[in-house]
Amino acid sequence: MTHCRHWVGLFWVLCSGLALADGVSIGKVYHPYVTPLEWDLEWRALHVQENPEDGRERLQEHALGLGRALSDRLFLEGYLIGERSAGESLRLAASELELLWQLSEQGEYALDYGLLFELEHEREFDDWEAAAKLLLEREFGRFSATANLGLIREWGNGVDSEWETSLALQGRYRHARWLEPAIELHLGEDTRAAGPVLLGSARLGTRESLHWEMGVILGLDAPTPDYTLRGLLEYEF
Repeated sequence: MTHCRHWVGLFWVLCSGLALADGVSIGKVYHPYVTPLEWDLEWRALHVQENPEDGRERLQEHALGLGRALSDRLFLEGYLIGERSAGESLRLAASELELLWQLSEQGEYALDYGLLFELEHEREFDDWEAAAKLLLEREFGRFSATANLGLIREWGNGVDSEWETSLALQGRYRHARWLEPAIELHLGEDTRAAGPVLLGSARLGTRESLHWEMGVILGLDAPTPDYTLRGLLEYEF
């Protein structure tokens, strides 16, 4: 009964953010944890199938990142982001910096929490995007619930200067280290999407591991792409 009340309470807190979600792209769901002394080499990819009635083409996005823990609470990572539309070659489209700040010890409070700061520069039109995201997580036995609530500012030559908000939710079942089924929900101004994701990790050595994710995120309304395939490989050392 206690676990049931916890689930209901967390669901209410997370759903209170639905009205705030105003614009978001589908992507990685972040967890509020930092591993001291860790380096991270990450590759992630998106394949977006746009709605055929809009006449838009398929889009692929690839991000290659290198990160390092600055302390037991701070993790800094930089990315190069490439894009490829149908019939075109991959081009360098943007660069990004991320700083993750773990604010609580795991299990210290009812919710584990942290902050993520992002700064992205898009090359073609010299556009910028800055974001601050609140990261929340709670474990219930083998289940974990994660929320990313973001406040985003865009400006530049190719976009209107405006504020947006975002919300991404993930419910995960920790079946085994190498296999964790999950379901995700992504909400934003032009995004209403949800779908299944599989995650897992393999230990390669004392301080080395390989983490992977793959999922199919389905559009829930007309403006959202019919589906988005997302994948991630992360080498931690």
